[in-house]
Amino acid sequence: MSQAAGFNVEELRAQLRGSVFVPGDAGFESACLGFNLAHPARPEAAVLPDSTEDVMAAVRHAKAAGLDVHVHSTGHGYPHQASGGMLVNTSQMQSLSVDPQRRSARASAGVRWQRVIDEAAPHGLAPLNGSSPDIGVIGYTLGGGMGPMGRTFGFAADHVNSIELVTADGSLLSVTAESEAELFWALCGGKCAVGIVTQIDFNLMPIPSVYGGAVFFSGNDAATVMHAYGGWVHSLPESTTASIALLRLPDTEQFPEPLRGKTSVHLRYVHVGDEENGAALLEPLRRAATPMADLVGMMPYVAIASVHQDPTDPMPAWDGSLLLREFTPAAIDALLAVAGPEVDIPIIIAEIRHLGGALARGPQGGNAVGGRDAGFNLGVIGPYTPPLMEAVHAAGNAVLDALRPWAHGGTLINFQGFATSPEAVGRAWDSVTLARLRAVKRDWDPDSLFSFGYSMD
Repeated sequence: MSQAAGFNVEELRAQLRGSVFVPGDAGFESACLGFNLAHPARPEAAVLPDSTEDVMAAVRHAKAAGLDVHVHSTGHGYPHQASGGMLVNTSQMQSLSVDPQRRSARASAGVRWQRVIDEAAPHGLAPLNGSSPDIGVIGYTLGGGMGPMGRTFGFAADHVNSIELVTADGSLLSVTAESEAELFWALCGGKCAVGIVTQIDFNLMPIPSVYGGAVFFSGNDAATVMHAYGGWVHSLPESTTASIALLRLPDTEQFPEPLRGKTSVHLRYVHVGDEENGAALLEPLRRAATPMADLVGMMPYVAIASVHQDPTDPMPAWDGSLLLREFTPAAIDALLAVAGPEVDIPIIIAEIRHLGGALARGPQGGNAVGGRDAGFNLGVIGPYTPPLMEAVHAAGNAVLDALRPWAHGGTLINFQGFATSPEAVGRAWDSVTLARLRAVKRDWDPDSLFSFGYSMD
């Protein structure tokens, strides 16, 4: 791949404390590596900045050289292969401070949620992390951020105080609801590619522990449990967030024997409150069928990863999603018909997340988070190794298509997956919000220097 005419790697290296790699360098491949190996990055240069000043220098150099700029930290949510341009991998930017008096934290671009969880816990505080604490703070939050306490506290983007942004001219801008109202609105939930966010300040919740965990049922009880879930969730107060998944784990020793090589049902449950009320609310699902494993109880928030038990090792994966208006008995039957235990499909997980509660309400002044009026989110994930690509793509889309009669019409941008066409991406917001986001992009990045995988145009 030829380099842009104005790109000078040695000149850029001289300006940074961090590292710069080009194809053929030792370290280039690891600098490009993201969590989802289905989306390998192949830029002309990969930059690992140590500081905000490094990011500013990299952006200025890319602009002068005519290189598009891509960015990731963990690469969990990067939606397609970054080809050409400059990749800014912020994983080395690890500054984190917790302010227990303000109940807030300030995290640099490479910080992952587990670090925030661990450093907030001694103060009796918890962040609004995602189901996997291994995900980066900033990318998750810019896309909204729906986590295990979502119905209680809303999206992570609803609790942002300020954002430090490197703009398209390489300058640094502090963005708040007061200083740059429209830009702040767009960055909080709009996944808006107008610059590189190098730090973010956000609120923490006064939650030292929750009543939560996982309950696993046999695939033989899938219909009974799924139908019980469909009725039960409507009785839950905002203090409780629950999702359910049809789970197919490979037949390998890394998984527990009862789940290995079989279809099971995984209930994920978090109640923000005491054990007595949490247990009482969960009891109808516990009675629906005999659990293979019931791991729910009072738990310190530092153990929140045990609820969803998301994988931590990089892997190639196909994923797709669909917001649903409702999850009716007919919708449950449709899901079981294409992803139930009697069906042989190469899909690891088909998950239903219950929305509503605080997720349906935005902060004062609003933000760009879409899909607040949906009832549920359907997510589908499958392995994306070459022998399985075609089958996984077909099976995953078949699951999504089966639930379209109950579709809300939109998506959540953090769950956009492989649907990266401008039309598909645009469905993450209503028409008014989308128009505002496009205007912000034109105002702050008129030359489209930044390309973060999703195009709204």
